[in-house]
Amino acid sequence: MGLWLLMPLLLAAAAIAMLPALRRRLGWGAAGAPRPAVAAVPPPPVPPPPPSDSAPATPERDPTAAPAAAESAMQPAPSSSQALEPAAILRQLRALQLGLAELPETNGELERRVAQALAVIGDPARERRHFPRRPNLLPQLLHAINDENVARRQLVAIIAHDPALVDSLLRMANSSFYRVSPQPVESIERAVAILGSDGLRSVIATALMQPIFTSATASEFPRFAQLVWEHALRSAQASVMHAAVVERCEPFAAELLSLISGLAEIVLFRATHELCAAQNLRGPGAAMLIAAIIDAQASILAQRIGTDWQLSAAALAALDEQGAGSSAPSALGRSVRFGRLAGALAVLHGNARLDPESVRLSLPRGGLSAAHTETLLTKLLQPFQDPRTAAAPAAIRH
Repeated sequence: MGLWLLMPLLLAAAAIAMLPALRRRLGWGAAGAPRPAVAAVPPPPVPPPPPSDSAPATPERDPTAAPAAAESAMQPAPSSSQALEPAAILRQLRALQLGLAELPETNGELERRVAQALAVIGDPARERRHFPRRPNLLPQLLHAINDENVARRQLVAIIAHDPALVDSLLRMANSSFYRVSPQPVESIERAVAILGSDGLRSVIATALMQPIFTSATASEFPRFAQLVWEHALRSAQASVMHAAVVERCEPFAAELLSLISGLAEIVLFRATHELCAAQNLRGPGAAMLIAAIIDAQASILAQRIGTDWQLSAAALAALDEQGAGSSAPSALGRSVRFGRLAGALAVLHGNARLDPESVRLSLPRGGLSAAHTETLLTKLLQPFQDPRTAAAPAAIRH
């Protein structure tokens, strides 16, 4: 084959070999049609690194989204503990006694009802029907206990004249509230020997007054009398420590006035509840009226009881100082007020209205040292055991 025949074949083969490169160069598609031009997208700018002393930025979170479990676990749990003012402590106690979550605020209609009720309750004949009779043996017993010249057998003989008092005395001497020995107290002689003068006075005063508290039960407010009784005993316990340690005044006087303050509340409750029943006033309306009358009149009635029982002028002045809004300038009055606030905190804690820390924060210091405060708090936070329900002694020897 001649050279002139090979030249066309060589030129065609070279053109075929160069065709793909030519297509890419001219921007043609696979089918020979020009391909659309695609603009080049520049890469996103890279932010400069943060300075070495700054924390990395936190990504913004959707405000409606729930917090992450780990973050929620790191947050401290909200505390319900709080320090209560004295007025708030007593209001919570009154609400508990009357079966209410809280006491509503006083209004004009309630004030009108209180004035009308007091006009009826204030009648001396009606008041006498509810007025607590002074325990017959109380003056004689107190005189005998305070007189160092009175022999123990004479004191035992006085107590033995009242079988009901003997039974109550031994029951209470064997209760955890008063008991000071692991061995049971089965005789008056042993009670006198173990309890001593101070302990015996406490048990006797409580035993003589407890029937008045017991007789104040009411179906509509079934816990009122029991809670007032508990408050009176708790208050007496705290006031004794305060009187002995801080004020250096007569501890038994503070204890006795704490019990009389409870008696005044019981008397007012019975009279007002009877009036509410006669007027067909029930439920929260009756509870509010009872609370308002007790708060306004309890210290006044306590004074009347003290006068009727021939208490000293110092004791009557201390009872007067327990009124709402009044000051307590006397040592005895300060101890009684301290005891009533401490007793109220103990009752509220025992009925799950306050936690222990709230009791600690709300307890008035009242001049007690840190050690005495801790001792008192330990007693206040213990469960209450009613001395009236203690088991009777197996044998009673007179």
